[in-house]
Amino acid sequence: MSEITFIEHIPYLGLFAILILGGLGFPFPEGVTLIIGGVLSSSHIISPFIFLPTAFSGVIIGDVLSYLIGKKYGRAVIKHGIFNRIVSQKRLSKFEENFNRKGVFFIFIAGRLVSGIFLIAGIMKMSLSKLFVYDIASTFFAIIVWGGIGYISGNSLEIITKDITRIEHFAILIVAFFLAVFLFYKRLKSSKN
Repeated sequence: MSEITFIEHIPYLGLFAILILGGLGFPFPEGVTLIIGGVLSSSHIISPFIFLPTAFSGVIIGDVLSYLIGKKYGRAVIKHGIFNRIVSQKRLSKFEENFNRKGVFFIFIAGRLVSGIFLIAGIMKMSLSKLFVYDIASTFFAIIVWGGIGYISGNSLEIITKDITRIEHFAILIVAFFLAVFLFYKRLKSSKN
């Protein structure tokens, strides 16, 4: 059963469960789920007044559960197969640097975009109260943006999903190109020394 079919059959519980599972690292993109909720609201399949608190609580609960898992098990959690796919040791080190430089504000910037960010925050034993404030702000922003896109676009979910996929693929190609140029430049520079 696909994410869309699950949500169509039991919309509120479906949205809620998928947002929690996405927060725990399952392959359910939060943005797509919120767009689906917006489309369902626009199509009068669900009420936007029930969708908004349902989505908000699903996202927050998923984030907090991920944080608590990281806090309880620490670095040992990334040795487990499921969590290792989400956060590798190398990725953990990279995000630790970002957290140390930008602090909890990094959650507002990356919280909705980077998988495993709340698990890492738990591993680093960040303050849950500070984390929670930024998580609430970023969740509110994400629901307005993604849910709003879904609501405005109405029944054109397939077109949006294809466009998002194309944009993601294009962005990946651009990043890969610049990374290749950067690595080539570094190699060229190190060979001259």
